[in-house]
Amino acid sequence: MSHEAMFVSSLCNRIRAMNLLWERAISDMTLEQLNHHERPGVLPVAFSFTHYLRAQDQSVSAIFLGEPPLWQQGAWAAKTGVAVDALGREETVEQMEHQRIADLDAWKAYQAEVTARTARVLDTLTADRLAEVVLPQLPPNMQQIFCALVIGPGAPLRRLDVLECFVYQHGLRHMGEVEHGRALVGLGGMTS
Repeated sequence: MSHEAMFVSSLCNRIRAMNLLWERAISDMTLEQLNHHERPGVLPVAFSFTHYLRAQDQSVSAIFLGEPPLWQQGAWAAKTGVAVDALGREETVEQMEHQRIADLDAWKAYQAEVTARTARVLDTLTADRLAEVVLPQLPPNMQQIFCALVIGPGAPLRRLDVLECFVYQHGLRHMGEVEHGRALVGLGGMTS
């Protein structure tokens, strides 16, 4: 196996494993646990799920498939009954702490569609495809995000960066919130 093939395989395996954690995290949660709001200024677990899975959906749909997100295509806002139909990138904590999901089964169906679509894209990846530039540099409103730190000032955004920053690393960062939120409602963590 070439070094390039080994790298692509490793990235794909990491994303698949991370998505499995998200699947396991929601599998034993009740709607009450998912929507638990500890106190003002703290985001509910429902925020982490809606924010991250929608970001994965958006990243894979737009950058790898050139399509609108599944969220829009399937009218998932109405199906899941989210209290705040926003990604949560531009909104304040005060706004997003009101995030709730009304239909847990609908949410699980949406999440399964997102991760299945991501898995299909991962099956087609090559090192050349990952090296393709999607933006010559991040726009001004994205200069303070984590990905800007990863790629560096004035650097191009490649498909690899999209998967590393907006899917893999982003997913792991929010999984930490989910694990903490699960502990607050009496559930266990996702890994040891």
